[in-house]
Amino acid sequence: MRERSNPLPDAAPDHGPAGRWLSIVGIGEDGVAGLSEAARRLLGDAELVVGGRRHLALAAALVRGETLAWPSPLDGAFPAILARRGRPVCVLASGDPFCYGIGKQLAALVGPDAFVCLPQPSAFSLAAARLGWPLADVACLTLHGRPLQRIVPHLQPGARLLALSWDGTTPEKLARHLTAHGFGGSRFTVLECLGGPRERIRAATAGTFDLDAVEALNTIAIEVVAAPGALVLPFAAGLDDAFFEHDGQITKRELRAVALSALAPRLGETLWDVGAGSGAVGIEWLLRHPSLRAVAVEARAGRAARIARNAAHLGVPDLAVVEGRAPGALDGLPRPDAVFVGGGATRPGVFEACWQALPSGGRLVVHAVTLETEALLAAWFRSHGGELTRLELQRAEPLGSFFAWRPALPVTQWRVVKP
Repeated sequence: MRERSNPLPDAAPDHGPAGRWLSIVGIGEDGVAGLSEAARRLLGDAELVVGGRRHLALAAALVRGETLAWPSPLDGAFPAILARRGRPVCVLASGDPFCYGIGKQLAALVGPDAFVCLPQPSAFSLAAARLGWPLADVACLTLHGRPLQRIVPHLQPGARLLALSWDGTTPEKLARHLTAHGFGGSRFTVLECLGGPRERIRAATAGTFDLDAVEALNTIAIEVVAAPGALVLPFAAGLDDAFFEHDGQITKRELRAVALSALAPRLGETLWDVGAGSGAVGIEWLLRHPSLRAVAVEARAGRAARIARNAAHLGVPDLAVVEGRAPGALDGLPRPDAVFVGGGATRPGVFEACWQALPSGGRLVVHAVTLETEALLAAWFRSHGGELTRLELQRAEPLGSFFAWRPALPVTQWRVVKP
């Protein structure tokens, strides 16, 4: 096995470790005063220095080469960086470049043997240090360029959250969002320009948020307080049906929990939710882990719009919604690792399209209510194997002045793993 060396910059030639022509240097609000000697040397020796205008201004005293401010989009600068391959280039980033920073893109662009990274404390580390919060016990997320709804799955009573802001308006917008969902008592601490001469820390509650003139560079710390009836999502699969806007076309809570168990989501996988109805299965798939992806396919325009609303409301706005009828609507979709068919299984070609799209080890789960769909499942079970299960539910409901068991329509589930 080949060992990949990563010598320390202090033992390096003039422009960095041998073969490592690109340096990625984290810089804080204290500017060059906070840089190590190695970082100062790499910055000063670079023929090209790339960074945000704020970063370039902070480092100006050490820069001797050409400078390039990040364009929009950022990848517009990549050709200029690659054109200097083999010659010293320095990219400046806030704090830790691999903590929601440019490090990920640059590593993919040039490869791990071409760069050296000198990070500084991230905004998360600085905020935790100011507040005395153990970072291991805090949920860290970014709202920079991302929908505010992404915070919803993290809103657990007593939780501590750290969120990177998009700009100076983010704290107030987020406070309004939390208040509207029953978290108005949550304590907000806004930490501005951490680590520099303009550092400022102020606190308020979400419901009485009145902090003005917030700097664009800020981090929000939240201590979550939930009022009765707040939108708190349980960790278990099978959310109450009342969480979803629907027209009756929804995989019911208990059946949804069984479906999620059968679909068995794993790190980074993609689900097709075919005949999605309310989108409940795809939404719950996404709630299991932030690395997961899902596509909800729904033929009716009204339901497709409802799916998007449900996804945003429950904190997974990245659910892709495709309005169209399977199997035609499946063309061109990202390849799935699992497929759930909750509606439309009797349509010619749906099963074949889903089965063909699945890789070896992919899971297919189909629910049937009608005898016609059940007959198809029995035939597919005989030809492809898997597991065929009958699911029956009964709920206690009023019968006059008493209660009696009211059975729901039985559901047949077929689960199969593609060999």
